[in-house]
Amino acid sequence: MTKRDQIKEKLALLPAKPGVYLMKDSRGEVIYVGKAKVLKNRVRSYFTGSHDGKTQLLVSNIADFEYIVTDTAIEALILENNLIKKYSPHYNIMLRDDKTYPYIKITNEEHPKLEIVRRVKKDGGKYFGPYPNAGAANETKKLLDRLYPLRKCRTLKPQVCLYYHINQCVAPCEFPVEQDTYDRMVKEIAKFLGGGHDEIKQQLVEKMHKEAEALNFERAKELRDLINHIDKVMEKQKIDLGDTVNRDVFGYYADRGMMCVQVFYVRSGKLIERDVAVFQHHGEEREDFLSYVTQFYFDNNDLPREILLPAGLDTDLIEEWLSVKVRVPMRGIKKQLVDMACENARISIEEKFKMMERDMDRTIRAVQQLGEILAIPTPVRIESFDNSNIQGADAVAAMVVFINGQPAKKEYRKYKIKTVQGPDDYGSMREVIRRRFVRALKEKQPLPDLIVIDGGKGQINAALDVLQNELDLDIPVCGLAKDDRHRTSQLFFGDDPEPIPIDRSSQAFYLLTRIQDEVHRFAIAFHRQTHGKQAIRSVLDDIPGVGEKRRKQLLKHFGSIDAIKSAPVEEFRKIGIGDKLAKEILAYLQHA
Repeated sequence: MTKRDQIKEKLALLPAKPGVYLMKDSRGEVIYVGKAKVLKNRVRSYFTGSHDGKTQLLVSNIADFEYIVTDTAIEALILENNLIKKYSPHYNIMLRDDKTYPYIKITNEEHPKLEIVRRVKKDGGKYFGPYPNAGAANETKKLLDRLYPLRKCRTLKPQVCLYYHINQCVAPCEFPVEQDTYDRMVKEIAKFLGGGHDEIKQQLVEKMHKEAEALNFERAKELRDLINHIDKVMEKQKIDLGDTVNRDVFGYYADRGMMCVQVFYVRSGKLIERDVAVFQHHGEEREDFLSYVTQFYFDNNDLPREILLPAGLDTDLIEEWLSVKVRVPMRGIKKQLVDMACENARISIEEKFKMMERDMDRTIRAVQQLGEILAIPTPVRIESFDNSNIQGADAVAAMVVFINGQPAKKEYRKYKIKTVQGPDDYGSMREVIRRRFVRALKEKQPLPDLIVIDGGKGQINAALDVLQNELDLDIPVCGLAKDDRHRTSQLFFGDDPEPIPIDRSSQAFYLLTRIQDEVHRFAIAFHRQTHGKQAIRSVLDDIPGVGEKRRKQLLKHFGSIDAIKSAPVEEFRKIGIGDKLAKEILAYLQHA
């Protein structure tokens, strides 16, 4: 039975119930996770009818699927998010793991303090934010520290510190502080951050005038600077909904397989900040957007009172799950906010495409320019090689591939040098070129239009010797030589002994430098990996009875080879190694 027949049989068995489905590729890896109110209808839709290009790409890679039935659509939504986090499927929209924003927190302690935190917890503290701009959060906290003398230290000191002397701390470490004092400050801070900073500013203006009238000009100047700082940090917003409700406003736009989502944060009725995310998407636009919204709130305890979304979306499921009002406004300022978020998303997508097109034009021009300099056809496919070793030990080589001036990382290759002994760069280059192109000819793989060698004439000649004399291949080869400061200084081509003149400020030179840096980085990373494994293996893995698992146990428990050498036999028992094997390990290490 073919795979297609198996899928048809499984489609016929799908239940008309809510659940989650997992699409898999030919290797059995999960490439997409989705939810459905009716599994039978949703999963079948992937294998019937026509799809646009981005969805067709997903469908073409589906070799199998699984499904999990749930009791409710809410359970399916939660399970979908958990499985997306677990499998990180290639075709799902994924929020970044570090997508957390700073909040200003008033701690719920006997002596409260202000903190900048990244997570909202149910700990009794008061949280204000989020501040997608971390700098704004820090500036606001510094302002509040100057206005309200809450404690600054993590733990109480034995005596007063500098903050007390500059009137920024009530010094609970040395003086009793009434609860009313804290309550008043916490209330004012909450009022300030909740949009009442204009009232606080007016109070400071009155104080400044009184100090000036009393001829306390220095204090009046301090208050004036503080007032100016409030204006700078808490500048008035252009949009004010005229209420005190916290809202998140979402808008999105999709084009050519890319999607942008914009989130406007409205706090105490004022638009304070926005967040922008641009990413590839492969599913239906509205589904992928709602997937983003659900992931956005999945681990977020700081829910607004209201969420505003664009029209045409099924909001019932999110509203039921979050227990928050989810609205699709049809008129008024709320509709204007959603429209503005969508319009900003459209502009962001268009800017993204313009930048991509500009970069592509620049890159294509660089490839064409390189072909002109070397007097060869435009090298669409470039392969670059580099060797790495330490005085001949653990010699390796690497190949990177650039297509149309862009790295094609799936085609990168690593090589352990097998036939060369000692530090012989030319011999290593011959081996790698031979292995690479014998296989390419055998498997009828595409050949490069240009080979770039990280080295000078010697490495070029070694590569040409194999290509021309052994394999009868006519592929252009150039090399990049470095000066004594390790900067790319000369370009050599073929068997010409003289370097090719190239403008160091040209796009072609920049492309060659990128290729050289990339292959060097890739080779060094592979060499470090190989050398590190070999260093450990040479000491422990050659001991009879010590495999990879025991090696890891030994190093984790003892910390180093020297610590293992000096350990008593009975210490090995703690990790399940008997006395006999322990004595053999110690005897081996003593003579190693």
